[in-house]
Amino acid sequence: MANEKNLQDLSGLKSSLSGIDTFYVVDYQGLNAGQLSKLRKDIREKGGQLIVAKNTLINIALQEGGRDFTDALKGPSAIVLAHTDPAGVAKALSDAAKGNDRGIPAVKGGFVEGKKVDVRVVERLASLGSKQSLQGELVGVLSAHLSNFVGILEAYREKLEGEGQSA
Repeated sequence: MANEKNLQDLSGLKSSLSGIDTFYVVDYQGLNAGQLSKLRKDIREKGGQLIVAKNTLINIALQEGGRDFTDALKGPSAIVLAHTDPAGVAKALSDAAKGNDRGIPAVKGGFVEGKKVDVRVVERLASLGSKQSLQGELVGVLSAHLSNFVGILEAYREKLEGEGQSA
């Protein structure tokens, strides 16, 4: 008979993972309670959630969703869900790791937008910045190009008007 606490934890994990297409598996061992609390807060601010559970339970919950992370689930592990901003959550993990001399939390693997990725991809994602800042940059680039296009159309209109008056 399975342990009732484990069954409850597994059920909670499954429900947390349902509908999630981006998460990271991290090693959190070595963080003290204050650091772990700050990490949870930073991740929550970026639209994520840090879940600490037994590797066996994480593995079962992931495999039932068709995701195999057996290779990454060695040693103490936590799963970090990215509900809204995958890059922002990855950046929060990266910033926390840079904030201590041991580089913890250390990313072991990830699942980004429905695809399993390695640590390098998560690191690159963390260097992008938040979804909101990327959207701001895109709007800036588009508005600059639109402004140039309007200028070209104005010049063309003036040219056509000039030709119409001289004829």
